[in-house]
Amino acid sequence: MVKLKYDFDEVIERKNTNSEKWDGVSHLFQKPDLLPLWVADMDFRSPQPIIDAIIQRAEHGIYGYSLTPPEYYEATISWYKRRHGWTLDKQWFFYTPGVIPAINFTLQAFSEPRDKIILQNPAYPPFFFAVKNNVRRKLLNPLILNNGRYTMDFDDLEKRVKDPLVKILILCNPHNPSGRVWTKEELTHVGEICLENNILVLADEIHCDLIYPDHKHMPFASISDEFAQNSITCTSISKTFNLPGLKLSNIFVPNPKLRVKFNNLIQGTGVKEPNCFASSALIAAYNECEDWLDELMIYMKDNLEFLKTFMKENLPKVKITEPEGTYLVWLDFRELIPDSKELTRILFDVAKVALFEGFLFGKGGKGFERLNLACPRSILEEALNKIANAVKTEL
Repeated sequence: MVKLKYDFDEVIERKNTNSEKWDGVSHLFQKPDLLPLWVADMDFRSPQPIIDAIIQRAEHGIYGYSLTPPEYYEATISWYKRRHGWTLDKQWFFYTPGVIPAINFTLQAFSEPRDKIILQNPAYPPFFFAVKNNVRRKLLNPLILNNGRYTMDFDDLEKRVKDPLVKILILCNPHNPSGRVWTKEELTHVGEICLENNILVLADEIHCDLIYPDHKHMPFASISDEFAQNSITCTSISKTFNLPGLKLSNIFVPNPKLRVKFNNLIQGTGVKEPNCFASSALIAAYNECEDWLDELMIYMKDNLEFLKTFMKENLPKVKITEPEGTYLVWLDFRELIPDSKELTRILFDVAKVALFEGFLFGKGGKGFERLNLACPRSILEEALNKIANAVKTEL
């Protein structure tokens, strides 16, 4: 293992901090003794420059209404140019308090009740909630699982987009839960289909910075101006630097006509500027924390290799959909435990480990579990041992 500057092995107590991940197991599952590897936040301390920036802002002692400083845009534009080769324009920026609110806003701005929204399942559960809560209808374009790797079903997509009620396709890139980092060729195919059929592409790229070696994230809107003009891209520092509690996302809307409609919707919600702590954190993150992210992904790769070795030696019937990006792993338990209710019982009641249950990701998710790798190795090892021991006891 490469010697790292940052200590990702440090175990930090998170119980009794109002952590959704750790304290939420009592409220959501009524099981306070569960070891949580479910919700997608990290058990690592955020980089020190971010902590210092928040402390410095807090020490001022006045937390009035705040403006977004020029440095905020400069840091973000520089980051996307360096990391992803995408040149942003300040005019494209919209602030929202999270990517999921932005997805809801987009559905409201660019579709009508009873319109159809394409989801590529298995899909992140809040996508389903957004469609349902806004009185839209989901139209599934299931991904194809072949030899442990998901691909898009373009033939099926070609059929789905012919429905005149289809208005938006939600593109998750990198994909949650499979961890696929879609290639330029795949994204181009999707983009061309949507352009030809006047379907807006809503690109959730919240995991775009969490990419493993030999893979590269391609922002959908960076492929061509035509794609940029027919898309809205949702981004955030939250996954990259473990900052979801700051409620900060940047939404990029290159098309001026779409910007007017999106702005009108945003104005109607009363959402305005990010809070002063979030702005300070973003500037520090993008300007001073790139080396932390690079080391994080080395550690994540090592955690992934540890998981693969453990499963091969202890639970060989559990199939791993190896992620190309994200710190999430999609595990197929169907051969080992065909009954999904029995799977839940063994994991939650016997192993006492909380994973994100696959059936919540829609059709194609039953019998799967999503595991969060973003924790110290000791916690990952403890969770895997609990699962392996429970399986040996019950099967």
